[in-house]
Amino acid sequence: MNLGDSAPDFSLKGTDEKTYSLTSFKDAKALVVVFSCNHCPYVQAYEDRMVEIQRDYLGLGVRLVAINANDARNYPEDGFQEMKKRAEQKRFNFPYLRDESQDAAKRYGATHTPHLFVFDSRRKLAYTGKIDDNWQDPAAVRRHYLREALDDLLSGKAPATPETHAIGCTIKWKK
Repeated sequence: MNLGDSAPDFSLKGTDEKTYSLTSFKDAKALVVVFSCNHCPYVQAYEDRMVEIQRDYLGLGVRLVAINANDARNYPEDGFQEMKKRAEQKRFNFPYLRDESQDAAKRYGATHTPHLFVFDSRRKLAYTGKIDDNWQDPAAVRRHYLREALDDLLSGKAPATPETHAIGCTIKWKK
């Protein structure tokens, strides 16, 4: 996806057994789509930060949604039942969706977990990349890329840093 592209729609089942699509978030001032999974140490390092970001920005009209597209046959820890356990264990305050067909990941051009796509109120891509500049140590973070992008969008500006390089585990594609 390129900056300014429209968010591809999806229809995916969440760990709460509800089905979500873009219209599920129609009232959000900004929508953060995070391609995620259970087993990746990068994702695991970021999960608490994802929960904090949703908590901090929910009242400002920002919604976060995580999508797991990994091949669950070869990575059973990324299967739907394991996703349910993880969402409950980590107390996710955002929907955690299963992309079994991997179509959503392909349409978004996701390559890693986590890989972020931030859309403005018109659902145009405004930021893509990573959450911050230090996945290993939250106390050592100097640049909060996602928070900076959201703050810019909520103040009516385009993100000053619209793209960063997504880091993490590669998405585990089905053969």
